[in-house]
Amino acid sequence: MKFSALVAVLPEDLEERAIDAAREAGAGGVTLLDGRGIGTEPKKSFFGLTFEGSQSVLLFVLEKKLAVTVLKRLNRDLELSVDSKGVVFTLPLEHIAGIDTRQIEQFESRLKDKI
Repeated sequence: MKFSALVAVLPEDLEERAIDAAREAGAGGVTLLDGRGIGTEPKKSFFGLTFEGSQSVLLFVLEKKLAVTVLKRLNRDLELSVDSKGVVFTLPLEHIAGIDTRQIEQFESRLKDKI
C-alpha cells in the first residue's frame, strides 16, 4: 500500500470546513499547525501596522488514491481556485512508521469496496 502526505495551507477561518470536507471524503486524523505566509500582493497596513491573516496548515497521511480524492474535495468545497484562498498538495511517502493499524484497515476496506 502506498501512502501520501496531503498538505493544505488555508486561511484559519476555513480550517473547520476543510476538516469536515476531508472527513466526508474519507480522511481520518489530521495534524494542525499554525502558519504565516508572504504572498505576491503587499499586506494591508493600518496605522503603520501590517495585517497578516493567520493560516492553518493541515497535514494528513492517507492512502495515495484517497489523498487525491480528498484533495479534489477540498478544492471543490472550499473553492480554493477563487481568489487564491489556499493551496493543497500531496507528497509521496516512501517510509512510514507509527500509523494506527485501524487506519490501515480502513484504507484496505475502502480499496476492497472499490474493486
